[in-house]
Formats: sequence, structure tokens, C-alpha cells
Amino acid sequence: MPHAQLGPIAVHLPSRVETNEQLQADFPNWDIALIAEKTGIHQRHIAEPKETASDLAIQAATKLFSEHAIDPQSIDFVMLCTQTPDYPLPTTCCLIQDRLGLPTRCGALDFNLGCSGFVYGLAMADGLIQSGVAKNILLLTAETYSKYIDADDRSLRTIFGDGAAATLVTASEEKSLWGFQFGSDGSGGDMLIVGDGGSRPSEDAIKPRHRKRWKSRLYMDGPSLINFTVEAVPRLIAEILSDNGLTDADIDRYLMHQATWKMLDQLRGRMDVAPERIPIELADVGNTVSSTLPILIDRLRSRGELKPESVNMLVGFGVGLSWAGGLWRDVYSA
Repeated sequence: MPHAQLGPIAVHLPSRVETNEQLQADFPNWDIALIAEKTGIHQRHIAEPKETASDLAIQAATKLFSEHAIDPQSIDFVMLCTQTPDYPLPTTCCLIQDRLGLPTRCGALDFNLGCSGFVYGLAMADGLIQSGVAKNILLLTAETYSKYIDADDRSLRTIFGDGAAATLVTASEEKSLWGFQFGSDGSGGDMLIVGDGGSRPSEDAIKPRHRKRWKSRLYMDGPSLINFTVEAVPRLIAEILSDNGLTDADIDRYLMHQATWKMLDQLRGRMDVAPERIPIELADVGNTVSSTLPILIDRLRSRGELKPESVNMLVGFGVGLSWAGGLWRDVYSA
């Protein structure tokens, strides 16, 4: 039976960069130094007004094909994780298939999962490959959360950045992805929500958990999300280890969704692990939602910090509420 292998990754970030220094100049009353201390974020890439998630995904995929000599005709399934689709319908991924010149026999699927989406995407790709449905899967993650954020919103504008990643997932005889587990709790949907733009009338929409302080379409209850994370994620990790006959000592690195420095540092403390085992890479890109994990993996690979013989754990968590984890050994070599 074939298994999924996490292959090459290409990242595309919008050319427009928004730094903390620029925000401080525009908003002298904001305590940017304190915000940066808590978030660990010093700049973000922001999509242009007419630039969409699919545009970013196209750029990432084109870069992937070019840099790794991948024939677009070899792709037999393409998946896009985004919460900022171009249209309610048609499926954005179908439009991407056409724009990239992928074969029409190629399956195309959008899925809306945000921060846990990359892990979910890998699990779905693994299932497609194990079932024999696909051999070469293009997994795209792309977000433009900035379009949901008001310019005066101090709590969100300092955190979220736009970006996309393209990951090739291929069939392999070697098992390098396994032990996936998932979780969801829709009762926490009011912690992170865009309450308009869907088919539900605004008067019937889910209300934000607490008072909405900003004009942004996006609402986030940061403290509640941190509380959820420091409870759900260690429990998920313990279950994955137990079910696979492993202990913490068997894991080299825990590769987490890059939410904020404060959230990840609290996880480090709760799990009682050395800081280097939960690497943080968001200072220059911010929280890019579904793309944080592939960006992190791409950077660790570029520095030679992932050992083929070591087992890592991939963990995504956030909006939904939704969480997912799995075990991974990086057997890909360029």
C-alpha cells in the first residue's frame, strides 16, 4: 500500500510589507513594543486590495513547479485550504486548476479549516494516496485575513499576515506520515468568527463571545483561545503518543501552528519542553493561518534542522474550534 510523503514546499508572500514601525507612526497611542513582546511579530505581508487568496496560491504553486521541475500535468489532485475564497461559488480550487493548466482529470477541492488546515490536508492527501485515488497531490494553503480587519484594529492588525504555501504530497513506499488524530468543538465558534458574508442573516448569526471592541468583520477572543489551546493541545499530544506507543523522549520537535509567541510559549511551559523543541518562526510574517506550518517546515528544512531519522509531531489548532495532529519523519530530499 502506498503512503503519502511530504515533498517540496514553496512559499509566496505579498510584496507589500507592514512593519511595526509603520504602525507606530500611524498610531502613536498604540504600545507597539508591548504588543510585539507578546506576539513576537514585527512585520506582516499584506495582500493588495485586488489580490486574492487564489492569486497568492497560484504564485506559490508556480514557484513550486519551477524550482523543483514539477510537470503540472503530473498533478492528479489539488486541494486548497482557505477561509477567504474568491467567491462563495464556484469552488476556488477549480479556478486554480484552470489557471495553473492542471489536467482536467485532476480532482479539485476547497476546504475551510484555517489554523488546523495543513494537518487536515496532509491527512486527506494520505487517505487519497493510500486508497489509490491519487499519486501526486498539490496541497495549497492561502489566506488574506487582512481583508477582514479594520485599519484601526490594534488587536488583529498586529497579528495576522497574508500568504500562501504550495506543498507537493506524493506516493511513496515508505511510511513517513502516520498517527493522525483530530478534534472539533463548535461551541467555541464564537471565539474567532466572521459573522457576515454567508447565507445566514446577520440577525440570526452567532454573536461574538464578548463585547466587540473593533469594527473589523473578524472577531477574536484571544484569552479564550489561549485557554482552549493550552488544554486541548497537550491532551491531543498525549493521546497521539499513547496510541502510537511513544513517549515525549521519542519526539524531536513539536511543529505547531504559529499563532503568537505568547501562545506557543505557554504551550512550552505547560508541556515542560525545551524552547528549541517548539520552534517559533513568525517575527517577519505574522500569523498566516493555514500557511504557518508549511512556512515553518520550509524554513527548518532550509537550515538543515530536520533530521530524517527523527520523529516530529505536526499540530494545528484554532478557529472552529478545530485541532489536529500527526507524526512525521522528513524523508524528502531535494
